[in-house]
Amino acid sequence: MTKNRLEAFSDGVIAIIITIMVLELHIPHGTSIQAMIPVLPAIFNYVLSFVFVGVYWNNHHHLLHAMREVSGEIMWANLHLLFWLSLIPFVTGWMGKSHFAVVPTAMYGVVMTMCALAYVLVQMAIIRRQGGDSILAGAIGRDRKGKFSIGAYLTAIAAAFVSPWISIAIYILVAAIWFIPDRRIEHALESRADNDPD
Repeated sequence: MTKNRLEAFSDGVIAIIITIMVLELHIPHGTSIQAMIPVLPAIFNYVLSFVFVGVYWNNHHHLLHAMREVSGEIMWANLHLLFWLSLIPFVTGWMGKSHFAVVPTAMYGVVMTMCALAYVLVQMAIIRRQGGDSILAGAIGRDRKGKFSIGAYLTAIAAAFVSPWISIAIYILVAAIWFIPDRRIEHALESRADNDPD
């Protein structure tokens, strides 16, 4: 399998995920501003989850561009990531329809934690295939941003049982941190291209 085929398949799955999320939004009953109030939690969740999915799509694109070849391990790690991403519409809808109840808000954090861990596994699979001196290994470094995100999600899961609003604030914080695309891999690729004598 070429990496272009892997990227095209992943892009297709991510596009379907976004489509499913938007289909979960229901038209308000009525034409007044008040009619919007019952659907505001669902709209908020859609925007939050759209940002998260967009972040994964953007960073996944750069990740695959730093990869030279596809292995079976990379394919399975990528499918594992797509599995957890495909659950985002479910927990997004559940949290929105429950108006941020404790368990749905905590489960949102569980799915986001698993997405983050699955992304790390894809990175590790690529680095194992390409070696510790690869572009990706150098670009990721200690991955403080990724580790912080996982820690924040775990904190949000626990916080949901104290106050779901604390969890929501943490989810917004993580989304804000990642909203500006992570350009470590992009910079590493540009640097390699500038230093390439060819």
